[in-house]
Amino acid sequence: MTTKPEWRTSSYTKSDTCVEVADNDSDVVLVRDSKHRDFGFLALRPGAWSSFVDFVKATEV
Repeated sequence: MTTKPEWRTSSYTKSDTCVEVADNDSDVVLVRDSKHRDFGFLALRPGAWSSFVDFVKATEV
C-alpha cells in the first residue's frame, strides 16, 4: 500500500455503526469497523472486494 487511506462510509449508512472503506489505492481495498477504528483493518484485492459487494447487493437479508 503506497497511498494514504481515504476512509469513507457507504452512502447507505444511516449512522456511524458500519464499516469504513478506503478504496483510493488501485492495489488494495481496506475495510475497518467504524466503531473500533484502532482494531485494525482487512486488506483485500480489488477483485475480491468487488465480488463481495456484488454478492451483498444480490442477496436479500
